[in-house]
Amino acid sequence: MDFNDTPEEAAFRAEARAFLDANATRKKPNEPAQRSRYNEGPEALAQSKAWQAKKAAAGFAGITWDPQWGGRGGTSIQQVIWNQEEANYNVPRGHFEIGLGMCIPTMMHYARPEQLKRYVGPALRGEEIWCQLFSEPSAGSDLAGLRTRAVRDGDDWVINGQKIWTSGAHYCDYGILITRTDPNAPKHAGLTMFFLDMKTPGVEVRRIKQISGTSNFNEVFFTNVRLPDSQRLGAVGGGWKVSLTTLMNERLAVGQAPGPDSADILQLVRGLTIDGEPALANAAVRDRLADWYVKTEGLKYTRFRSITALSRGQTPGPEASITKTVSATKLQEIASFGMDLLGQAGAIMEPDSIPAQGWFQEALLYAPGMRIAGGTDEILRNIIAERVLGMPADVRVDKDLPFSELPKGAAK
Repeated sequence: MDFNDTPEEAAFRAEARAFLDANATRKKPNEPAQRSRYNEGPEALAQSKAWQAKKAAAGFAGITWDPQWGGRGGTSIQQVIWNQEEANYNVPRGHFEIGLGMCIPTMMHYARPEQLKRYVGPALRGEEIWCQLFSEPSAGSDLAGLRTRAVRDGDDWVINGQKIWTSGAHYCDYGILITRTDPNAPKHAGLTMFFLDMKTPGVEVRRIKQISGTSNFNEVFFTNVRLPDSQRLGAVGGGWKVSLTTLMNERLAVGQAPGPDSADILQLVRGLTIDGEPALANAAVRDRLADWYVKTEGLKYTRFRSITALSRGQTPGPEASITKTVSATKLQEIASFGMDLLGQAGAIMEPDSIPAQGWFQEALLYAPGMRIAGGTDEILRNIIAERVLGMPADVRVDKDLPFSELPKGAAK
């Protein structure tokens, strides 16, 4: 691995840092990298849109995208450098990750040139936000088990069904939607992808109140939603291939879990006592801290391996799956341990009343979701086992059966 910037990379880093210094506030030492994955409310949304527009105008949005779509035409390593530098500043995050990291790249592969001309620019400038309409009540990890139907009616498709856990649907303008168009084909073969305006008649968005107190997830219902065939992405019945494009981008976009991380739990421990002694003097505490430090360093150098591959123009391997699997579990462990160390204060949620402003309490509530979003632990371990280690694939008895013949739960 090469940890040093090339002269060209160093020049780009300096350019990025100069822009950030002029337009954002640098974080203080030991300030959390990211308190939560999403900031809610109209004020936060407006701030995100303004920051996205400013980045786009300066050429720091869509760094790897073709200039004809408003991008910079830069390299993947330049995008990595930008992400590294931006993480050192207090800037709004979260509203555009799905649209720009998953939806628009899928559109670039399958949409028509005139559609790209219409939708890519506004998304890049933060004028329009996109969501991903994939998961359903009975189709999460097994996405190919989805039941939302799209039926051909002349030049249109009529869609009925439900999606769930759709992040940001309540503020999104557009979305990409995976549906079942042929129930008599095997489950992976009978799917078709579309994109749609979230204000299309028949689309209803209902927010889900989460245990953390936030409400970023949504249920989305489709009742006789009519879409023209021109809004289809890919071939009829080819939706699984299109969805794989989105899912691969999702693994990269989700990637590393937000904090608290090993340095943050160390900072908390330094201010606590156990049985009248400094918590840092406790051997069991030091053992846990050492374990998380080793994992954090391992993840850092695994990411460096990906960065090195990108810098050489190569395609990274399975590091994204490994990184997410380890970091999401580590986040949950650190949050839980921080709560234990806080004792009775661990049950308090008021940020102004407790150490670390309630960060570990908040993290414990959102951490389980990180082990689901972007692929569950089980799915990612299967990917690592089958595609990296070359182990035998799971037995899949339903692979070639028509979807309409698959066993269904008994009606109640």
